[in-house]
Amino acid sequence: MTDVRVVIPGDIIDTSISAENDDAETAVLRLGPGLAQAGEEISASTAGVLHNKEETHQWWVVSNRRRYVAAEGEPVVGVVVGRHGEGYRVDIGSAQDALLPLLAFEGATRRNKPNLTIGAVVYARVVVANSVMDPEIECYNSNTGKSEGYGELTGGFMFKCSLGLARHLISAKAPVLNALGAQIPFETAVGVNGRVWVNTESPETTVLVVNAIKNSEYLTAKQSKQMVRELLDKQ
Repeated sequence: MTDVRVVIPGDIIDTSISAENDDAETAVLRLGPGLAQAGEEISASTAGVLHNKEETHQWWVVSNRRRYVAAEGEPVVGVVVGRHGEGYRVDIGSAQDALLPLLAFEGATRRNKPNLTIGAVVYARVVVANSVMDPEIECYNSNTGKSEGYGELTGGFMFKCSLGLARHLISAKAPVLNALGAQIPFETAVGVNGRVWVNTESPETTVLVVNAIKNSEYLTAKQSKQMVRELLDKQ
């Protein structure tokens, strides 16, 4: 989208796909958080900023609500809180814990599968999300069979941020992550559920990265770059 559009509950959303697109006739429309469909009509169910990704035909509303509402296809950072016969229960910050099947990992079989402990941090993707079932997540891409970055996150530090900041960080144009990456080596996994995992070479660098990310929430790209420079100068 080129223009910012703020929506409130009840606003009708025009999600029509341009006839100029080659796959206009076969494209599948994907609705994310903040949108609801009744018949042929799509409307906003929460107040926030409307976003869409044309290449994947995804639409969603970004708002700073406190609790995460799971939506299919979204990446999340979760904490294992329980185990049962078929898998794990994972806290992803939603109203219900998510189910992580034992075989939902790259290369996992009945004889060879990860053994996660209570408290383990995982990076996963939501594959089931509706109003009548608990969310289900997987630690690999079931379409390709590859992990693609999903799985258990070992070491590092996990912290929470607002849902709005998390969605901004996960975009390729997040200025604070680009500014940090140009100066120091670090790993990060961002979940749209408002949880961020960071791994660096030292505790001091981890503190710097965490502070920079938190401070960037209401800064412009230029201000974020300046803030990162100032933090590095103080280190």
